Amino acid sequence: MKLAQGQPACTSPNNQPDTCCAAARPPRTSRARRAAREGFDLLDETHRAARAMLGQLNRLVAHLDEQGLDVAAEALAQGVLDFFDGPGKRHHADEERLVFPELDALENAELDALVRRLRQDHHWIELDWRELGPHVRAVAEGFNGYELPLLQAAVPVFEALYLDHMALEEAVVYPAAQRARAQRAAGELAASCS
Repeated sequence: MKLAQGQPACTSPNNQPDTCCAAARPPRTSRARRAAREGFDLLDETHRAARAMLGQLNRLVAHLDEQGLDVAAEALAQGVLDFFDGPGKRHHADEERLVFPELDALENAELDALVRRLRQDHHWIELDWRELGPHVRAVAEGFNGYELPLLQAAVPVFEALYLDHMALEEAVVYPAAQRARAQRAAGELAASCS
């Protein structure tokens, strides 16, 4: 069948473009992939920033140990505070909103256990930051009200928990949530075409 120039290859009985004809073609996964990735780019970017800020937090502790409180320490501390009191804090709420519901809906025991663990991690990370934050804030404000031995002991624990948490999300949880979202989006598209 030859088509007139500009005529869509797939039309409905009333000669209008058929929005569901995509179901008759080979699957086009780019739309589903885009839907599945929505929000995850921001989560990934926050993870990259978290890794950078954990490094900066370690540099701050080393700087305090080697050179004490000075303008450079204040600047390092302010950057750490800005992240962990801002995007770092909101990040966990974003995961609770964007990632975990996708996995909860699957009713998969293994994923449910991982989500419970990650929620617990969020709690521990917040508690750790509540202990570290005031010391970092004291440095940022130029006060000697920080305890270097506490920072030296607590920062590696905070960093290890955070890095382990992000690794689990990136290796298992984010991909599973994206697959679940893509399957749901494909199902919704198929249902809208029937």
